[in-house]
Order: sequence, then C-alpha cells, then structure tokens
Amino acid sequence: MRNTKQKDLILNIVQNSYEHLDAYEIYEEAKKSINNISLGTVYRVLKTLEDTNKIKKLKVNEMYRYDGFTKKHHHFICNKCNKIIDIDDTFDLKFNLKNLEVDDYEIIFTGLCEECRKDKK
Repeated sequence: MRNTKQKDLILNIVQNSYEHLDAYEIYEEAKKSINNISLGTVYRVLKTLEDTNKIKKLKVNEMYRYDGFTKKHHHFICNKCNKIIDIDDTFDLKFNLKNLEVDDYEIIFTGLCEECRKDKK
C-alpha cells in the first residue's frame, strides 16, 4: 500500500496513543482531521499497517486493540477497567521447550491496575 494521507494519519494516531485504541476509537480520532474517512478505510489501513509490522494488534476481552510500539514487549491488562499497560521485555525467561521451534511469543499479565487496587480497599 502506498503512503496516503489516511495511512499516515492512522499510523500517527496509533503510535501517539498510550491507550491501545480499538478501530472505532481510531476512526473517531481520524474523523477530526479527515471528516469523510470511512470506518472501512480505517480497518483496511490497520490491516496493512499490521501486515507490514508498523503496528501490533492485541485481542483484549474479544475486542482488538492496536499498539504503535512494535519493539518486543508484553502487556498487563486490568481485569476491572481493561486498561492495557506496556511491560518492557527486559526480564529473562527460561523454558524447557524440548524439540520446539519458537518463532515468537507474547506474555499477557492480568490482574488489577494500581487505580483499581486503590478502589478495592
């Protein structure tokens, strides 16, 4: 896919969001700059950006969200508010993978975020 105004805008929205937006949230943000952009265009561009490894797609509670940070990292997902927090990939993981060839992996931690833990008390 060639560089287009829509593609550049959507990539910029995803890369500059810390919220791991879903497609509709990206669409709503994109409409602020390109009022006639369609939701279908957003989905097509997101698929292209994912296929070219410019963004990552995450499945959270049966919904897809998009991450502009493509360096190897993991995620923490709050069970209460669904907030997604990036976790750096600096810790050492050692597994006994007998005869397995691993191409990729991602770890998703779940629990309560700091804010929801405070609300629980």
